[in-house]
Amino acid sequence: MSTTTAARNRRRFRPGRAAATVVAVLVSLAWVFPVYWMLNSSFLPNTVLTSTTPRFLPIGGSLDNFVAVIAQGTFWPALGMSLAITLTTVAFCLVFAFLAALAISRFRFRGRASFVLAVLFIQMLPAEGLFIAQYKLMSSINLLNSVAGVSILYIAAVVPFTIWMLRGFVAGVPIELEEAAMVDGLSRTQAFFRITFPLLAPGLVASGVYAFLQAWNEFTVALVILQKEEYRTLPLWLRGFVQASATRATDWGQVMAASTLVAVPVIIFFLIVQGRLTSGLVAGAVKG
Repeated sequence: MSTTTAARNRRRFRPGRAAATVVAVLVSLAWVFPVYWMLNSSFLPNTVLTSTTPRFLPIGGSLDNFVAVIAQGTFWPALGMSLAITLTTVAFCLVFAFLAALAISRFRFRGRASFVLAVLFIQMLPAEGLFIAQYKLMSSINLLNSVAGVSILYIAAVVPFTIWMLRGFVAGVPIELEEAAMVDGLSRTQAFFRITFPLLAPGLVASGVYAFLQAWNEFTVALVILQKEEYRTLPLWLRGFVQASATRATDWGQVMAASTLVAVPVIIFFLIVQGRLTSGLVAGAVKG
């Protein structure tokens, strides 16, 4: 009995594991601290933030910064613009990337290798080198300052990498599963949607998260295409808010509150999708 207890103690108190845990905690704190500082500063008045003594807890803070930011009336239109562009981008990216990944992984056709190389080549093009062409294209078809114009450019930028993400998930599902279902009497379409498609759900969720983050946080393309103030997305709104503050004494409390408002929808979305992604992975492992 004593031998078993000693063995358990050795497993529990390994110096290497303890050191790795300490390092992981320190790295996590270093990563989380900027986010915490943004949240903390958003509740404090500007006089406290500009003082030489930092305040690490929002003692005596209030929601005045958030009220002042929202009261300007430009946050909700920018939020609606960002949501419209982001949801459009995610929906079309998943459809196009899913069909392309399915074609690459399941079928052999002429030009398949060229298509794969083209996807790789597109990823190597710098986004800045396309701004002039993108602007002229959107201007020629009257899609400047519109949800459709920005969404088209976002879809074109996000789809190639999304194809590669989904390609790995599709290739990881054995085609023999569909063939076995077809032997049992299902058609190819029925076998795909009943057997293969549920196993690809985690890949679709992961790709959707990637597309969402790319579209939500994108700044440079939106800056080029969306030139009117009433059509700004949240990143452009935040830039304009900071610039407006810079014309006077910068109110860092309001800037931090505005940054928090931009970040909160992303955090909520990720927390919701993360749970679904984990459950989807477990379900796929059991079915496989």
